[in-house]
Amino acid sequence: MALRKGLSLWFGFFSFALILFWGTSVQGQGSPNYREALAKSILFFQGQRSGRLPRGQEITWRSNSGISDGFLAHVDLSGGYYDAGDNVKFNFPMAFTTTMLSWGTLEYGKKMGSELGNARAAIRWATDYLLKCATATPGKLYVGVGDPNVDHKCWERPEDMDTVRSVYSVSPSNPGSDVAGETAAALAAASMVFRKVDPKYSRLLLRTAQNVMEFAMQYRGAYSDSLGSAVCPFYCSYSGYKVDYILGVNPLKMSYMVGFGANYPKRIHHRGSSVPSLAAHPQSFGCDGGFQPFFYTANPNPNLLTGAIVGGPNQNDGYSDDRTDYSHSEPATYINAAIVGPLASLAGSNTI
Repeated sequence: MALRKGLSLWFGFFSFALILFWGTSVQGQGSPNYREALAKSILFFQGQRSGRLPRGQEITWRSNSGISDGFLAHVDLSGGYYDAGDNVKFNFPMAFTTTMLSWGTLEYGKKMGSELGNARAAIRWATDYLLKCATATPGKLYVGVGDPNVDHKCWERPEDMDTVRSVYSVSPSNPGSDVAGETAAALAAASMVFRKVDPKYSRLLLRTAQNVMEFAMQYRGAYSDSLGSAVCPFYCSYSGYKVDYILGVNPLKMSYMVGFGANYPKRIHHRGSSVPSLAAHPQSFGCDGGFQPFFYTANPNPNLLTGAIVGGPNQNDGYSDDRTDYSHSEPATYINAAIVGPLASLAGSNTI
């Protein structure tokens, strides 16, 4: 889970002001292949999918997982994204991810070319889940599935999860106007993405966004106060870097996007990527069965999580490529969501 103390060194860069600034950059000779990076930054989200996977799944080492999520609350909360390298679904960063993806698509969709459909699919995978969370139980908004304090003691692929899939929600008696507001923003932004291509779905998103926003306004309070240790230790600190730096124009000449360029992180802090797939090893490893053979090994991860952007280098531009160092080696959906827009702008503005 990358949303915790001292993580995500890239994150401050991805405010919208800097997105617009870098969107005006000019590609020089020897610059990275932005169109390839754009495609891989979107493909990454397939590796984070929870639920029953579609036929068109391109990251084939992933399989169905979390299909009974919500069972403990007698609702269907399957789908959505695991936000980072763990097997927990946190709706706050997922909603932020959706908002950023949506705005990037709205701003630069015409420059995405064939990736526009993939960007919409990535957004819809999140919004289908967020709609379930917002409508499953009247007067309640579900905001997460999986106990991070338990999950982080395990190193197993999501397909093998054997921990209790705790369900978290906010309500009038346990408010969470912050997470509700971000959820409303995500649904509203996504409604604009689908306005022309799927008007019926767009109207559903907007109507649900309005209802969730009314809930947020009426019942004020921080969801970290309501849910305590289930969410409040897991937040980020921020600083920012250029797109080109991330893609390899840096002192180490290392791309911090997995699968991009010749030199990129091979040992990312990610359970699904580091544990052999079901196809390669059908037997379950169990909660702690993956630590010794796969977490602590110096071997590269067997499954390539293409497009994943890791936490990044230290303050001296050093990077150890060590999966035990989660603050530098763990990817997250909200990192990738924020780079899609700048990459689309750069890819669309230049001939590659």
